[in-house]
Amino acid sequence: MTGAPLLSGVRVLDLTNVLAGPFAGYQLALLGADVIKIEVPDTGDLARQLGADAELSRQGLGISFLAQNAGKRSVTVNLKSQSGREVLERMLAQSDVLVENFRPGVLERLGFGWERLRELNPGLVYCAVSGFGATGPDSRRPAYDQIIQGLSGIMSVTGTPETAPLRVGYPVCDSIGGLAAAFAVVSALVRKQRTGQGSFLDVSMLDAAISTMGWVVSNHLIGSHEPLPMGNENPTSAPSGTFTTADGMLNIAANRQEQFEELCSVLGREELLDDPRFRTREHRKRHRDALRQQLEVSLRERTAREWDEMLATTGVPAARVMSVPEALASRQVTHRRLVAEVASPAAEGGNLKLVGLPTHVDGSPVRIPGRPPRLGEHTDAVLAEFGFTAADVTRLREEKAL
Repeated sequence: MTGAPLLSGVRVLDLTNVLAGPFAGYQLALLGADVIKIEVPDTGDLARQLGADAELSRQGLGISFLAQNAGKRSVTVNLKSQSGREVLERMLAQSDVLVENFRPGVLERLGFGWERLRELNPGLVYCAVSGFGATGPDSRRPAYDQIIQGLSGIMSVTGTPETAPLRVGYPVCDSIGGLAAAFAVVSALVRKQRTGQGSFLDVSMLDAAISTMGWVVSNHLIGSHEPLPMGNENPTSAPSGTFTTADGMLNIAANRQEQFEELCSVLGREELLDDPRFRTREHRKRHRDALRQQLEVSLRERTAREWDEMLATTGVPAARVMSVPEALASRQVTHRRLVAEVASPAAEGGNLKLVGLPTHVDGSPVRIPGRPPRLGEHTDAVLAEFGFTAADVTRLREEKAL
């Protein structure tokens, strides 16, 4: 990226745990903000104990933590102590953004409700991320990603009629909630720059998940259609789904008439164009199973990779179904430099491969600003920036505020 990072000079206090909140903070760090992660002494973010590598989890560097905390600085503060709350008060007064994902009401019980935050810093952008939002009959319920997947309707339309309801294979609601929070924070910073006015941003993971469901929700709201699970089929068009080849699966989305005609030409099946069952999109939707059978007769003659290469130069959207390792190693993802290496904070050293920002700025990928932090490793340096002396820090440690 040329020039200064987009959020250069913005200071963010990150009081988040596990995924949705930390993911929001990570996006802000990737955009150039100084993200200070405030963690509980001794234990820190629960994600430090989570992940597939037991040794890293033992070191407080679980893979779940490493994945969305690079570039942040870690400070430990005990918010249950009076001295710890006084530390946070000073930090809040000198920061631009506060992001937290406690259950609604927790921060207020600690003495940091919205009114108090505005007293400390009228220009503060305060973003609270929770499962259900700060208001409503379910606002105080605990929630993790799978709970939101079920309540949002996502699981009801995932899988086939035989396998649904089915969980999406990654924490999609946490990720969507984090992205929604980061987007809201950046928008609020624009208003703050123009007016000096702070904001209270109440982000609901449930609302965020439903808002991304697009035509699934709109078909019901506008067309009174009950969404149903259709596996890999696209209910709006045909042929549009996942098809069997000689050795693997191929996604094809010939949603337009000219794309269907081109597909038939590449497969050498021009006679399908004259079949009354397949003449228009609506005909093809009604006879999608028969169409699939006809197409797979030809698709089984070549491998998924061969069809991928043949169709890539046409106007027909099509591609192989890849595993996660294959996707990460693909030529397009490699070219975009989405995955980058940073130094590992683990005892054994080495490097980590992490996913960065999906946006290029000024024609270049955004650099991951630094490695993930060890618990509390920046406490002394960060507190010094907020005006605490070495004697102050010693006293705070004796008071178990850090």
